[in-house]
Amino acid sequence: MTDNQETPDAEDAIPSGSTTLPPPPPPPLRPPCERLPCHKSSVCSRSYFVVVMVFFHVYIINVIALLFYVHYNSGQDDANRSRDAPSGNHHQRPESGRPPSKPEFLRDVSLTRIEGIRVGHVQKVSLVPGKVHEMRTLSLKPLLFEIPEFLSKDECRVVMQLAQLKGLMESQLMVQDGQEELAKELNLSPEEIFNLLDINQDGQLQLHEILTHSRVRDGIWLTPENLREIYAGLKADKDGNGLLSLEEFRLLSNDAFQRFLMQQGVKRSQLVRNSRHTWLYQGKGAHQVLQDIKERVTRLTRLPPSLVDLSEPLQVVRYDEGGHYHAHHDSGPVYPETACTHTRLAANMSTPFETSCRYITVLFYLNSVEGGGETAFPVADNRTYDEVSLIQNDVDLLDTRRNCNKSNLRVKPSKGTAVFWYNYLSDGRGWVGEQDEYALHGGCVVTHGTKWVANKWINIDPDYQRQARYQQLVSQQPEDEEDEEGLTLNPDIQSSDIHEDL
Repeated sequence: MTDNQETPDAEDAIPSGSTTLPPPPPPPLRPPCERLPCHKSSVCSRSYFVVVMVFFHVYIINVIALLFYVHYNSGQDDANRSRDAPSGNHHQRPESGRPPSKPEFLRDVSLTRIEGIRVGHVQKVSLVPGKVHEMRTLSLKPLLFEIPEFLSKDECRVVMQLAQLKGLMESQLMVQDGQEELAKELNLSPEEIFNLLDINQDGQLQLHEILTHSRVRDGIWLTPENLREIYAGLKADKDGNGLLSLEEFRLLSNDAFQRFLMQQGVKRSQLVRNSRHTWLYQGKGAHQVLQDIKERVTRLTRLPPSLVDLSEPLQVVRYDEGGHYHAHHDSGPVYPETACTHTRLAANMSTPFETSCRYITVLFYLNSVEGGGETAFPVADNRTYDEVSLIQNDVDLLDTRRNCNKSNLRVKPSKGTAVFWYNYLSDGRGWVGEQDEYALHGGCVVTHGTKWVANKWINIDPDYQRQARYQQLVSQQPEDEEDEEGLTLNPDIQSSDIHEDL
């Protein structure tokens, strides 16, 4: 604004009439507001830059602090895991709210499961140096394989001789006691027991429902004809229709069948199993043949050696002529209120329900049987499994004395041959899942000669936490204490009631 005022004043100072030169061109005028806005823009830019840089530095400082925090906590977790991890590569994961006696274990073990591909498929397996065995798929439900010449003739002979030297015991007592006390402990009313036995919940107990109950509870293999005789002797079936109503069932005591059978007398052929057996320890210091068999089983199943080492000893069984084992499952379903026999001490729980959690069964034929003695799988590769349909029209597929020829699959005993199958499905995450009901199997009656077999079971608890605690507990015991306490499943301590088959 000052320049604009000075220009008119200069013009007024020139006298009129004088010769004048044209005035020099005025300097170019800047827009009146040009300098002021430029000054304002510079100030705004600097202020904006300062604010951005402050926020940027704060952000960088926060990121660095976060990285230090994560790094510090990760290092602490790794140190805790390294310090507290049990043997067997199980890592503890501390968790708030849980007692220190039962830490959580990260699942870092995945159980290898052999694929069957299809029935008849043959795989080459290397089990001993310098020899290749053939493994043939016998069924997919259950997943069942056969390996000829798994054992040599000399190994079969040694195992039988060791069993005879150890001494064999009866595989089953005539009649089991203690069922009345168990019912009292559970505090079950007649109505609750009736509903438990009434599988199809039709309000009446049919023959097959009573038979299943009696076989599992009493260990006596009753036929439908036997059951009708018992009904008549006890006067239980008032209307004579072969069914028991709740009113008729109330009149029977829990051990009414047992008492009647003891009065009538029970033959060995009426037992669920008719055989003699013993257990052979396979751990450190055992006969070399027994240790070799255990190592071969580890290679065959492709499971961690620790799982095989902590499983049951080798069971050797002899069936004389007339011997049998009716169809059964080697392992039962595991429910929240059920404990596995081998992990119940580590689980630190009290329950009247226990089962032998046998993930895999490996069965060895120690001799070739002259007549009978096949291993029968009544429902192998069936489209469906229905327990009720196993006994229909007086045809009992579970009865290996009468109906072995009606089984879907029968394996003939051949000296040195091994068969193995999975008793559980996979849970889809590399661990034990639900029970495979198609693994139902039994030993057909021996019609001529004697049958010798051996069983190697791999015990794994479907509850990963219980299995991990069990392995940790065993690993913390010195070797001499392991032998004394039986934590390595010493066969001298494992009585038949502990390893009783279902």
